[in-house]
Amino acid sequence: MTANRPPEAPSPAPPHRSGRPRPPGTPPHRAEAPSYRVGRARAVLRVVAMVACLPYIGLKVAWMAGSRLGIPEGSALLDGGTLLRVANGVTVLMDGAVIVLALLLTRPWGRRVPAWLLVPPMWVASGLLLPIMTAFPVQLAVGLLGGGGRPVGEGNSEPFLDPWVFGVVYGGFIVQGLALGVLFALYAGERWGRLWQGRLRDLPVGPTTPALRATAVAAASAALLPGVTHLLWVSGSTAGLDAGRAADRTGDFYVMEAVNLLFVVVTAVGVLLLAFRRSGRLSLRLPLVLAWAGSAEMACWGGWLSVAGLIGAGGAADRPTTVTVLTYAVQMLAGALVVTLGAYFFAERSAASALPTTAGAAPAAAPVS
Repeated sequence: MTANRPPEAPSPAPPHRSGRPRPPGTPPHRAEAPSYRVGRARAVLRVVAMVACLPYIGLKVAWMAGSRLGIPEGSALLDGGTLLRVANGVTVLMDGAVIVLALLLTRPWGRRVPAWLLVPPMWVASGLLLPIMTAFPVQLAVGLLGGGGRPVGEGNSEPFLDPWVFGVVYGGFIVQGLALGVLFALYAGERWGRLWQGRLRDLPVGPTTPALRATAVAAASAALLPGVTHLLWVSGSTAGLDAGRAADRTGDFYVMEAVNLLFVVVTAVGVLLLAFRRSGRLSLRLPLVLAWAGSAEMACWGGWLSVAGLIGAGGAADRPTTVTVLTYAVQMLAGALVVTLGAYFFAERSAASALPTTAGAAPAAAPVS
């Protein structure tokens, strides 16, 4: 007989996270997402990147305060005045941005930063650090073989900075670039890695493909002028150089021009591969890396040299010629075209990855944010 069966006791509530039984009527806790943890390697890279900024920032602050540490007699820096102090302040903020980026790439709040606020500073940092990371070690090797001079010649017959300054500052830049590059690669792979999976030949042809290909051709065509100019300069021609820079060419000058030419070629190859996709089994990552590095160097390094020349930061009397100004302007334009193409490419990939793969399927991934 079941009618006289006593009522069953209610099942006990699940225990609290502390292990104690939950009081009756208390709603259960929602499942909490695991906290974001940074591994030891990333924590070390963060510290390395931040510490590597200190020599440059320290020197700049000392110069703004009136110190002449590392500045020899006759240097153009002694006549910079207020304009140079302002430029030093700006570069301190730029190097301080590396510290912010290192924190952003390794802290939980960095995962909530929108892509448009993170990617442009990283692209600019890449463009300013990559040419130094590439050229300076080669310049040191050339110097050891007896063919060098001042690192990254400034077109000035007078000493610009004491030699030890270049080693300390550029060494710090190289460490910053390596640490920040690894941190960004890990961060981007975890957050957006789905967008560069696969091979070039597997990319679908979308409605914007013709426009992307036209932009790629325009960027590669624009790169011809700086490419030819850097080729002339690296081969020994003085066409388009001001008198001071032409007279002051050393092995370091030729190394820097070779690096500039290298990044022009890298940019053209990367953007054309990405647009026309005629490379068989080539991974999608390769042209994206080439386009990122090349466009950043062309646009940002070209802009940096243009500003430095116009304010006279590296020359006492000689100003850039029209050919030099035009070369760097077109170089910046080509880099800007490539990064614009990349932005549209990733926007299209993100939108496609968010669509259901089959009827009624859940979205594959969220759009880039």
